[in-house]
Amino acid sequence: MHRLILSSLTCLFFVSLVSAQSAPPGGALATKAEMVSEVKTLAAGGTFTVALKLEHPAGWHSYYKNSGGMEQSLTIQWVLPEGFTAGPIQWPVPEVKDGFFGKSFVHSGTPVFLVDLKAPADLASGKSVTLTANATWQICEESCMNEEKSFALTLSSGPAMEKDPAVAALFEKARANQPQSAAGWKFSALSEGGDITLRVTPDKISDLAPVDFIPNQPFVLPASAGGSIEKDGADLRIILKRAVKDALEADIPQGKSFSGILIGPRAIAVPDTMISAPGAAGTTGASPKPVTADLQRVQISFAEFLPILGGMFLGGLILNLMPCVFPVIGLKIMGFVQQAGHDRKKIVLHGLIFTLGVLISFWILSLILFLGGITNWGNQLQDPRIILGTIVVMLLLGMNMFGVFEIGTSITGVGDSLIRKQGMTGTFFSGVLATLIATPCTGPFLGIAIGVAVKLPAIPFFIAFTVMALGLALPYLVLSMFPALVEKLPRPGPWMESFKQGMSFLLFTTAGIFLWVYSDQVFDQSSGQKGLWVMIGLSAVVTAGWIYGRWNQPVRRSSVRWIAKGLAAVFFTGGILMAWPWPDQTPFADSKSPVAHSAGQAMTWGVWSREEQDRLLAEGRPVFIDFTAKWCLTCQLNKSRAYTGPVVDLIKAKGIVALKADKTRPNPAIEAALSKLGRTAIPVNVLIVPGKDPVITPALLSPEYLLELFSKQVPDPVAKP
Repeated sequence: MHRLILSSLTCLFFVSLVSAQSAPPGGALATKAEMVSEVKTLAAGGTFTVALKLEHPAGWHSYYKNSGGMEQSLTIQWVLPEGFTAGPIQWPVPEVKDGFFGKSFVHSGTPVFLVDLKAPADLASGKSVTLTANATWQICEESCMNEEKSFALTLSSGPAMEKDPAVAALFEKARANQPQSAAGWKFSALSEGGDITLRVTPDKISDLAPVDFIPNQPFVLPASAGGSIEKDGADLRIILKRAVKDALEADIPQGKSFSGILIGPRAIAVPDTMISAPGAAGTTGASPKPVTADLQRVQISFAEFLPILGGMFLGGLILNLMPCVFPVIGLKIMGFVQQAGHDRKKIVLHGLIFTLGVLISFWILSLILFLGGITNWGNQLQDPRIILGTIVVMLLLGMNMFGVFEIGTSITGVGDSLIRKQGMTGTFFSGVLATLIATPCTGPFLGIAIGVAVKLPAIPFFIAFTVMALGLALPYLVLSMFPALVEKLPRPGPWMESFKQGMSFLLFTTAGIFLWVYSDQVFDQSSGQKGLWVMIGLSAVVTAGWIYGRWNQPVRRSSVRWIAKGLAAVFFTGGILMAWPWPDQTPFADSKSPVAHSAGQAMTWGVWSREEQDRLLAEGRPVFIDFTAKWCLTCQLNKSRAYTGPVVDLIKAKGIVALKADKTRPNPAIEAALSKLGRTAIPVNVLIVPGKDPVITPALLSPEYLLELFSKQVPDPVAKP
């Protein structure tokens, strides 16, 4: 949370700094913006066009509806009288610009954007009509700034639509700058090996001369970004690469259709075209055939179905022996031990409720699997949010069994019910928990059976997974139905506390296993700093449990108990926020920030050695060395906050080589280098410019300090002839 606040404050600082120092001339609004109507008199039911004209400062540009990156495109919010409607923005053909993160699609100079509006059929003549619009856009040069302006057009209504001749040339030029309709052309698209093949059949062969394709959707790259355009007989074959990650390494949703503009002697608008699977190329407007190569449902005979059911049942039964499930068996055994001597009907009811929890959980998971949300059994644990939740549950249940605290009743009593098994709700949710942590474990008979079951039609599919659920629940169901087996268990006594505490270590082990999975999912985020925050966050969660158990006891005063609950809530919430798998992005990256165009660029480090340092300096290249270690918390803080987009851009522009001297493990060469600098403790960051004395930075770095240091100490590189 403190990082979020600090990031926001820093973004505000950069906004004010860039606006004050880097803004182009022109006052509060750098772009000259004007909105005009093609008509001066409206008519009932008539359609008319308005134009938004943006005159950008020299060297600056705004962005097409698909910017190609993280930049903000033009938006217009209309406030219209009742009955009036506005259509979408009609975009002029953009330019393709090489940006820091690849190709961008921009409008420079004076672009004009058209919007069609329609008057209501009952519009009376002789009225004055005011149309209001609020437009926002972003312009960029070396930095970016957001702009907005409100417009109000007042027109009169009459018996017939009357155009304004004074703006006729503006609208004629604006329409000429838009892509032309592809009437008579045919389009089809095919997904092949991750790429998209767009096949175009023009209305005449002379039109086959495009040089690029500009997509309207962010998941498609232009042809000039690794694709190709070639003639194929009378057709045109265009290979387009997909974009799967944005500048902040966040996933880009992949669409099922796309559109765009063919750039050539004349710009042609490519309409929305469905992307078909291999062997089923679709044409414009046709529905694509579903991609079913992995989950093609097949028909199966009863004789073939029985072995599948047997495999599913044995697999579910064997799941009880897997390490993922064994802690839950311990919880159930404790419940049966505590219930020994109870009424037999109650014990049977607990067994049935537990089985119901398993069944309902399996039905939900199998429904998601059947509908395509999970492509393989166990893949729900690919979601790091589920993994983190499982880790927290295992930790808290383990602490509860160890005696650190006792979870109470009501909402917070669910965990206690899971352990004590004194309530039907607890028994039900223990079945849910058993399912959650059992599904990723595949024992003998299970892998092949699932591989076949996921291809079954609906009814056999759900029967198969129901049988698997019954296999998982069978041992508990048997124990509940035959209380004599329960009675053979040892009688309650002092040994139970030791047994309960011993079982807690199985829960802690399970938490460790899931933490190992979580580390592979998120630890490398935020330039490798996420793992540190996860460990601190989980420590805060454990601290919350200790505070709750230590000071929220009935013997404590009411005020003390309330304070304990509040502190526990703060530590728990803070810990979850720190450990949560937020989308990976460099600190201070904000799409509305003037530095956002490069804020997602990661810092690149080379490996330090004395030989590498001397070689670079001999070549006349400045070197920035970070003496660091994994166990140095200040070092990790520097990495998470100091190397923002502008800093990385400046390092690249100045030709500085960044080297990391990592002393996580013993390294005599690093110790010798630190001794030569007169330092023994880390962090130590030093800038060495050929011909100048080394500059040792303060221990705690900030983006502002590094920008000033590199700007003043490192000369601009000499351009090579």
